[in-house]
Amino acid sequence: MAERAPRFVLLHSPLLGPMAWRRVAAELERRGHAAPTPRWPRLSDIVEGFYGALADGVAAELAGEAPALLVAHSGAGALIPALAARLSSPPAGVILVDAILPHPGRSWFDTAPAEMRQRLRAGAQMGELPAWDEWWPPGALERLVPDAAVRSELLAELEPLPQAYFEEPAPEEALTGPVAYLQLSGAYEAEGLVAGRYGWPRVHLPLHHLAMLTHPEAVAAALESLAVQLAEPAHG
Repeated sequence: MAERAPRFVLLHSPLLGPMAWRRVAAELERRGHAAPTPRWPRLSDIVEGFYGALADGVAAELAGEAPALLVAHSGAGALIPALAARLSSPPAGVILVDAILPHPGRSWFDTAPAEMRQRLRAGAQMGELPAWDEWWPPGALERLVPDAAVRSELLAELEPLPQAYFEEPAPEEALTGPVAYLQLSGAYEAEGLVAGRYGWPRVHLPLHHLAMLTHPEAVAAALESLAVQLAEPAHG
């Protein structure tokens, strides 16, 4: 009997929306995989306890589902331990995609470069940081995502962000189980090197942070390759 194709759960950064994964989801489904793209609760709807509230929201969406590979882009990487702890079945594995690593006991700001931390705090107004697209230099998003229609869909899901989320220490849950890393941009070279030191399977596509929108076939193929590598230890 042929093995069932891996099921992927594609998790967008909480600073973005699920549209970031939709093109890869369609490509994975074309290749025979289930690939849902659940939405994290809106950060603006959470007052405190962000990590728990975000994890509770997605865990509720996945309730009763079979174990899957959790695929986390960018800031979603830090949310995986809290989410995995709330799932009814442990995930089949985790693939971090140009993602920050979990940082128990430290805040997002604690992990950010000092210049970025200072710039974002300086730009906060009434407890809110600018929407994620405003973090980029003028013209940068247009260069990364030249298709105006795709870019417009991405931007439609953005909103100002509560500063409290970035100040909140992450819970103490650790990342467990099989993990792999897909690096898309030079900005995540340090995380890719850490993945290598941990012995995680790793693929480096020299593209850019939003390559899911512009190169969905390449990203989907890399996820399939990493899924195979994560399954190999379990099958001897």
